[in-house]
Amino acid sequence: MTNPDIIIRNGTVIDGTGADGFQADVAITGDRVTAVGDLGGQSATEEIDALGRVVAPGFIDVHTHDDRYLFTHPEMAPKASQGVTTVVVGNCGFSLAPWKNYGKAQFPFSLWRDREDLMFATAGDFLDGLERTPPALNAAMLVGHSSLRYGNMDDLDRTATDGEIAAMQDSLRECIDGGAIGMSSGLFYPPAQAAKTEEVTAVAEAMAAKDGIYTAHIRDEADHVLDALEEVAQIGRDAGVQVVVSHHKAAGLSNFGKTKQTLPLIEKFQGQQRLTLDMYPYHASSTMILPHLVKRCRKVLITWSKPRPDVRGRDLAELAAEMELSPEAAAEALAPGGAIYFQLDEEDVQRVLSYPGAMIGSDGIPDDQHPHPRLWGTFPRVLGHYSRDLGLLPLEAAVHRMSGLPAAQFGFKDRGVLRDGAFADLVIFDPKTICDSATFDAPTEPSIGIDRVFVNGAPVWQQGRPSGQRPGRPIRLGDTSRGG
Repeated sequence: MTNPDIIIRNGTVIDGTGADGFQADVAITGDRVTAVGDLGGQSATEEIDALGRVVAPGFIDVHTHDDRYLFTHPEMAPKASQGVTTVVVGNCGFSLAPWKNYGKAQFPFSLWRDREDLMFATAGDFLDGLERTPPALNAAMLVGHSSLRYGNMDDLDRTATDGEIAAMQDSLRECIDGGAIGMSSGLFYPPAQAAKTEEVTAVAEAMAAKDGIYTAHIRDEADHVLDALEEVAQIGRDAGVQVVVSHHKAAGLSNFGKTKQTLPLIEKFQGQQRLTLDMYPYHASSTMILPHLVKRCRKVLITWSKPRPDVRGRDLAELAAEMELSPEAAAEALAPGGAIYFQLDEEDVQRVLSYPGAMIGSDGIPDDQHPHPRLWGTFPRVLGHYSRDLGLLPLEAAVHRMSGLPAAQFGFKDRGVLRDGAFADLVIFDPKTICDSATFDAPTEPSIGIDRVFVNGAPVWQQGRPSGQRPGRPIRLGDTSRGG
């Protein structure tokens, strides 16, 4: 019998299924787990003592904006440092493919003109790029509905014509054939706000034959969140596709507690169709500077500003006083840019996190100059603060939400679980000390308690820093249990 490359000994295995943890050794040969159990009679090239540690499947970040970051910072430190081994990119309607640079680009597409080599004509080109210059982590791609609109319409401030819908359908089919796993939308954002429900349904229907997944930043997460949930569920039913409600929340001070209504509605939909959700464990959101959001927040922090690069990390109210403007007018003057909005209720956050079907997605924006701490802290925050310290959910359940559950929902074969034959995407962490270190004042501090992270059998994070190895792979639709 050939000895394995690595044996991780004496750890507590939490296998990603939600089952109780158990003491076992884990063997890795090449890119796979080759044994889980008592391996006292075997030796390996490298042996790791994980006594007092948890050995778990690497975490899957189902909601990211890492599209460019995979190429510009392939070590992927913000995610690898948390135990993340796979990211899903192209969320909220925006993706780097298909790219057609027509006319004057509307924000945020205008930000992407700086790197011609990161503008991909098709999803296949994007995924091929990841193969040529692999990052540290695995990545699956969604096609943005807003990106489809931008490439096939001359005016985004209206719903699409029949001809434009047909063109978007063709583009989406080409991307699905090239390996994209589905489509995302962001009806909340200006490039897609004018799109009618029927437009999104028709476009999404083009991927139904191959069981593409549909993730949605719904049209309104505030006063009209219930109506917006009804709309996205209808899109999923009429198009015949599975729906993921992105970063579910009830936004705005006047909507605190509304998850008491949204979650039962989601549960009703789940009895009728394939629908689930993801969330991030923070009471503040983050997106582009949008002046109309300011009034519904306790506080707003600027993460970056093109007109005023010097104000990153500053409080909008303080800036407004200095500028002798109202907060809304100050936000208008600072745009384009990004901001953190303190507009969520902690009780709502905990209520959504307690919901059994809620997956975890960071929704971090890596190119922000002063990012939301969720970029660096999401997954350890769930494990440390919410699971261990507050006892909101058992550790095994928390790991499941980050691994086995998203792998099952997205169809990632042999990932998200720790068993013989699965890909060796693994994290070793200390359950007693794991916690997020990133804060709103210091948002890029790596979490503590993450000992080692392996992707496809190779270490990508150890001794508190990236290893320098880049074993990540694109996960194409054909690599999943989806694909028609």
